[in-house]
Amino acid sequence: MSRRFGPGMLVAAGFVGPGTVTACTLAGANYGFALIWALVFATVATIVLQEMAARLGLASGHGLAASMIAPENGPVVKWTIMALGISAIGVGNSAYEAGNLAGGALGVEAIIGTAAITHGHIVVVLSVIAAGFLLFGHYRHIEKLLIGLVLIMSLAFVGSLLITRPDLSAWIAGLVPRLPDQSLLTAMALIGTTIVPYNLFLHAATVRDKWEPHSDTSIRHARTDTVVSIGLGGLVSILILSTAGASLFGTGIEVASAADMADAIEPAYGPVAKYLVGLGLFAAGLSSAITAPLATAYALSEFGGFPRNGRVFRAITLTVLIIGALAALLHVRPVSLILFAQVANGLILPILAVFLLIAMNRRDLLGKHVNSSLANLLGGLVVLITFGLGLRLILRALNVWV
Repeated sequence: MSRRFGPGMLVAAGFVGPGTVTACTLAGANYGFALIWALVFATVATIVLQEMAARLGLASGHGLAASMIAPENGPVVKWTIMALGISAIGVGNSAYEAGNLAGGALGVEAIIGTAAITHGHIVVVLSVIAAGFLLFGHYRHIEKLLIGLVLIMSLAFVGSLLITRPDLSAWIAGLVPRLPDQSLLTAMALIGTTIVPYNLFLHAATVRDKWEPHSDTSIRHARTDTVVSIGLGGLVSILILSTAGASLFGTGIEVASAADMADAIEPAYGPVAKYLVGLGLFAAGLSSAITAPLATAYALSEFGGFPRNGRVFRAITLTVLIIGALAALLHVRPVSLILFAQVANGLILPILAVFLLIAMNRRDLLGKHVNSSLANLLGGLVVLITFGLGLRLILRALNVWV
């Protein structure tokens, strides 16, 4: 597994964080299995984009940021892209890191209770673990840890789903696209938390740490890794939604997070179900607490022309982690930063998809590894969807569409 898999697992660990866990929990609790189709679509769309990012990194020998700020694009495009990238990825991930650490801490609390150790102490411990891997760990160490965390999430939520025993016919019906009353925003949230802008930068960079660039064999390994790993990440999201749908839908129990779901299902399904959900939430929080700073460092280092894994790279990872840890410890929800990041993400997501699609059709850059007609068709559809999602994020952030 270690030779053929890795970067795709980092991407999966990046999008299955506490935010995704919460979105899936609320979707299942409020609409049962009716929105499973949205996660299936989001998973397929993510595979399409991430496969292109991985192929770009290996076939061209450099990442997405370098393609976007290439001299032939002109100075206006270059500086606009850099400003959006720093805003969406640097500022956004710093703001979201607090939620990653707090979510992981809630998972630990669901397992051991709140009497043994305080929330703040758990956040500190998780921050120290993340800092240790980011500052002193080699890529292969981080890769192994995140593969382990994704597998823990998978097993935990498979176990929780088996305990809650969903209605199979209702579950299958959820694969057919439909929107129950007032579910549009929830469906868009499920898609938006899966297709993550910073993962495109992360993937294009880490494939070059894993495999030799300009190699047909490397590209085949990367494609397999992308499909299997992101497919697994999408499955984890579906399992979370299914667990919430089977245990909470129609009960009248209100939940706001997966931690609430862990407490809510204990009376009916026993402590094992609670511990499994808590373990999954812990793994989601810790994995995202590592991938968010890592992805930020890869993207911003490439924008600035700094070497990967150098001092600036590590300084960026540490800065994102410290900001998130302080916000989590002080129970601060950086609303203004999150608002700013949402607008920036709404702008950069479709722009990234367009630049990626353009780059993937440059034969001078990729040679025989340019997109096929089918890949362009699928990529074009994803661009349209991401444009709609980006517009939705901006309008919601500006309170135009809430």
